[in-house]
Amino acid sequence: MFVYRGGDKGGKGTYWDLINGSRVDLTAEGTLPQDRKTRFLRISSVIMLMLAPILGLIYIAFLPIASIAIVAMLVVKKVWGWLLGLTRKHAYFEWRPSEAYLAKEKKTGKKDLKKKDQNGKEDGRSG
Repeated sequence: MFVYRGGDKGGKGTYWDLINGSRVDLTAEGTLPQDRKTRFLRISSVIMLMLAPILGLIYIAFLPIASIAIVAMLVVKKVWGWLLGLTRKHAYFEWRPSEAYLAKEKKTGKKDLKKKDQNGKEDGRSG
């Protein structure tokens, strides 16, 4: 078992926290410091020194790829935002989900208004 968490019991050896680069040396069996979220790898110092150039090479190799990916992502976001803005200008549906007109009377136009005569009776009906 190479991976230990903070608070676990560990044997004699060197434990590395790869997130912040700290090293913990246990001279006898003991408990690893910090909380349970912290992970430690039990690797000897010689192996860690041999891994350092390889990890650096991997970092340098993928740095240009990551830079191109970040620039491409920014360009796609800009173009997408521009397209959405263009769509918003030309496709407006007057839909407002926070407004409801359930209790109001139906709007009527001037053609639908009924004229009343002088006696208060409605005109336009025969009968």
